Amino acid sequence: MDMYIQSKDIREITRTVKNVVKNHTALLFVGEHSDIDIAMLISSLKENNISFIGGVFPKVIHQNTTYEKGLVVSVLKNVFEISTILDISTKKYDIPPVSFSNHKKYSLITFVDGLTSNISAFLGKLYEKYGMKTNYFGGGAGSLSLKQAPCVFSKEGIFQDAAVFVIMEMESSIGVKHGWKKLEGPYIVTKADKNTVEEINWKNPFKTYQLIVEEDAKKKFTATNFFEIAKGYPLGIIKQGFDHIIRDPLSINEKKELVCVGEVEENTLINIMQGDASSLIKASLEAAKESISKAKTPSTAIVIDCISRILYLEEDFKHELNNVSQAIVKKYPEIPVNGALTLGEISSYGNGYIEFYNKTIVVGLFE
Repeated sequence: MDMYIQSKDIREITRTVKNVVKNHTALLFVGEHSDIDIAMLISSLKENNISFIGGVFPKVIHQNTTYEKGLVVSVLKNVFEISTILDISTKKYDIPPVSFSNHKKYSLITFVDGLTSNISAFLGKLYEKYGMKTNYFGGGAGSLSLKQAPCVFSKEGIFQDAAVFVIMEMESSIGVKHGWKKLEGPYIVTKADKNTVEEINWKNPFKTYQLIVEEDAKKKFTATNFFEIAKGYPLGIIKQGFDHIIRDPLSINEKKELVCVGEVEENTLINIMQGDASSLIKASLEAAKESISKAKTPSTAIVIDCISRILYLEEDFKHELNNVSQAIVKKYPEIPVNGALTLGEISSYGNGYIEFYNKTIVVGLFE
């Protein structure tokens, strides 16, 4: 039985985790305002021979409630690979080889520092190594302050600019939806560097963005309100035959370039998107129903939902989470619903290829 732990006492947390996971692996979601000493927790879990990976997130999810403090535990069964990958931004690391059986189903869950660069390159390397032999699922860890800090952990320690992942012999079904719609476009990203859009249609990107967004929002950008307005107008990367991959413009730099969560490649076609509360909430229910429609006998549900959706929906966010947990509990009353509000969402979907999303909800049911 998965659970939410409020205690900050390391021995008590360790005892509870041990009781919950027994000889399986713990997937740990820690709220960023928790008073838990994670280095001490890692030592204690290791001493007690508990297998685990974890991440620190702006908020954690248990059933239909979010928490800034505390720790949520999900049980992962049949884990046969646990890896910690350091220095994601450098691209100088190796993904360990794994032997898969052709007759079995596999799932990979990863937490990555959501504020580092070259996340898409890391996911690309995972896919190069493991291909379509496994499903992929996960989220970006880190702080809502957007200050980079150690945020993913395993028995190796707690790290920034890093990722942790597990591979399980386990079937999973995944639903991915966002609910944002095209406002204007398409445009071509004529110049970009990692997660910064430097030119749109050979012009300054903010000028293009400002023109469209200010007219629709009936508000003007000032020196301090960029994110307040931009959270309602993400960029949508156009993928032939698939829904847009959403990119969240977080800020503008001194050159008036758009700094996003997640990479945007040069020569990408994008639309400027918009949404409203009802379209986002409807999308969350669709994601839940999609994963339910493909599931067989799941034992746990994990929800990875973007922190900027709660910043956009505010009071209405409770309807999004209620929709998801009620849909799952209605079909599978026994299974717990856990997860986190993240800085970027990770999933393989449709064509099997692994993507890094923003402003999106990913619902996973694990057998």
